[in-house]
Amino acid sequence: MSLLYAFIFLLFVLVIFDLLVVLLSFSILWYEFANTNPELIKKRYSRANLRRIPPLLLPEFFFNFVTLLTVPFGLFPPRRPNLKRGITPTLLLHGLFVNRACWFWFGSRLKRHGCENIVTINLSGFHSEEVLTELLAKKIDELRHRLGVNKVNLVGHSMGGIIARNYVQRRGGQDKVDRLIFLGTPHQGSKLTPFSFMPLGKLLMPGSEFLSRLNNEPAPVGVQTVNIYTRKDNMVLPNTSVQLSWGKQVELDDMGHTSLIYRAAAIDATVAALKGNVE
Repeated sequence: MSLLYAFIFLLFVLVIFDLLVVLLSFSILWYEFANTNPELIKKRYSRANLRRIPPLLLPEFFFNFVTLLTVPFGLFPPRRPNLKRGITPTLLLHGLFVNRACWFWFGSRLKRHGCENIVTINLSGFHSEEVLTELLAKKIDELRHRLGVNKVNLVGHSMGGIIARNYVQRRGGQDKVDRLIFLGTPHQGSKLTPFSFMPLGKLLMPGSEFLSRLNNEPAPVGVQTVNIYTRKDNMVLPNTSVQLSWGKQVELDDMGHTSLIYRAAAIDATVAALKGNVE
């Protein structure tokens, strides 16, 4: 019984933690919006605005909670995926605080849409960006040699997108990547970074030396890039930090940061990008 009580207590702690994160992050998001557009203050209690709150916050709370529950499963050694030779693989790169297990739904939906050779990898937030970039480079070369292909596709959510950019723009990876897709990537950093307890989080400080170097690099040549983001991203603040000056831009709405790896609109946009159907 003591183990059961401990499990219930852990779930309770996770629920409270998740609730606080969602409420505080969306409150700060609203603060940012209101300061850039004071006219919003006049309508903040309108019925239309109040009706939009539950559909925005509740899914984000649920998806955060589910993602936290998946973390233990990502700690086990992955099974060797059954991949088909000659087909360009798609490597999914997760963000801070989670691991490869967070892609369980996203990856399964990609496969349902006909995307093959979906691969995940763990990127620990306790390592430096260069260690993670080297890990990514080795995984890409392994996939290329194993499958007999010249290039891979990269899909990076949040911090995963930054590691992908570091590989493609600063570590000579542009010749090995076909499609580069970002989901809620903090290209200009995030003001919420001071709340991060992971060393890698400091790289995402707006105006950091790392981001300045990365954003001064030229856009990769020959890489088809699609930047997918949401106007209601509650973890990348200010919200304009998710925008990128190059590549195709896909703006979504009425979903939060974690929702980008669960909601149909984001998955459909990723499938379109992988298949080259983004206008």
